[in-house]
Amino acid sequence: MNAIVVSALLGVLMMFSGLIFRKSKQIQGVAVLAFVVLLGTVCYDKYLVSVSVQSYFNMISLDQYSAWFNVLITACALIYVLMFHKNITAVGKNEGEYFALLFFILCGVYLLSSFSNLLILFLGIEILSIPQYILAGSDKENIKSNEASLKYFLMGAFSTGILLMGMTLIYGATGSFDIMSDRFAAQFVNVEGMSALSFVGIMLLIIAFGFKVSAAPMHFWTPDVYDGTPTAFTPFMATIVKVSVFVAFIKLFHFSFGNINEAWQITIAVMIGLTLLIGNLTAVYQQSVKRMMAYSSIAQAGFMLFAIYSFNTTSWKGLLLYSVVYTLASMGVFAAIIKMKDQTFEGFNGLAKRQPVLAATTAICLLSLAGIPLTGGFFAKYFLLSATVEQGKMLGLVIFAVLMAAVSAYYYFKVIMSMYFKEGDAGMLAEPVPFEKALYIINAAIIILLGLLPGLILL
Repeated sequence: MNAIVVSALLGVLMMFSGLIFRKSKQIQGVAVLAFVVLLGTVCYDKYLVSVSVQSYFNMISLDQYSAWFNVLITACALIYVLMFHKNITAVGKNEGEYFALLFFILCGVYLLSSFSNLLILFLGIEILSIPQYILAGSDKENIKSNEASLKYFLMGAFSTGILLMGMTLIYGATGSFDIMSDRFAAQFVNVEGMSALSFVGIMLLIIAFGFKVSAAPMHFWTPDVYDGTPTAFTPFMATIVKVSVFVAFIKLFHFSFGNINEAWQITIAVMIGLTLLIGNLTAVYQQSVKRMMAYSSIAQAGFMLFAIYSFNTTSWKGLLLYSVVYTLASMGVFAAIIKMKDQTFEGFNGLAKRQPVLAATTAICLLSLAGIPLTGGFFAKYFLLSATVEQGKMLGLVIFAVLMAAVSAYYYFKVIMSMYFKEGDAGMLAEPVPFEKALYIINAAIIILLGLLPGLILL
């Protein structure tokens, strides 16, 4: 798979960019160009799988869905770099290394989207996670950043141990790491034929994935880590990384454990309810918009868990659309947060008068996160909830999710009210330049376009 190799090579290239180029603008330019090259590579991979599935020694299997996801998530990563490249280089002195770590994370993303062996799944998660521990603590003079890095590392190591234990038990029951093999499939034909070893292994995998996607009750690390991480890296961690783990989650559980879904679906349903409840209710009481977005990301994970719970093509389509819309909307909100001197709700007072473009695009992103019609967030939530309705089970959970979406509208609208209906000077660290404003408008336009024509990115 070309994207895995190219992303790793570009990461190595960016590691040495600081030795070759002395100016930040030059390093930023090289990074943007490298992301364009990577996007071209994943598009080429998508072209190759248009003929047939590309399989590599039964370890990696690239199909239409995973290839298209790679294209979309790489395009989102390019938009992220264009929006935040100045802020990334402003974090510290190791400018090129920050971009290198982003490329290494994307290498893990491509492994997660196309694995067909549990060993590749483990490698993908570790390649994805380790650079994040470094980025979380990249602001070395900030004690909150150091705290975030330590917490993230400890919780990440803990969840990795649980993941490995789950894989070990499943290997002990099946005798294979290959999720496509006959020996693996034979163990999960029906609930009656499943061993206790396999059941415990699956439960441990759910717990490990719950840590990685910040689903309740494994979410407790998320607010402190997202809040302490430099704001330039928080949107990348909260969006691109999270949705990539969800793609691995749905691929493993639908392909491998779909026939025995009765054994673990109730666990996912409980996680959905807790995640939506805790994420939304705690977000209501936050004073910082950045910390509110951290709890919001927990609540959004609750909606994405519906894709794991449901077994139909609608759930796959819904997760694909949700991944793109949630990523773009969150990046749009963080683009405003990173400009503000005061990141509390009061700090946004009067922003619409001072920066009407930034306020308008931020409002559109917030409306999308709330799932308001005519934005991509509405259809993203609609597809995931309708996937559960199609199954005819847990309809009460769907109603509960709609109620929680109404709760989320409250704290999203608090920011909009501050920007448009409250007096204040909205102190800013830096005024957006015309290029940045153009990016904000393009980002918001894509969100509205997907709200009108969601089929543009659905397979």
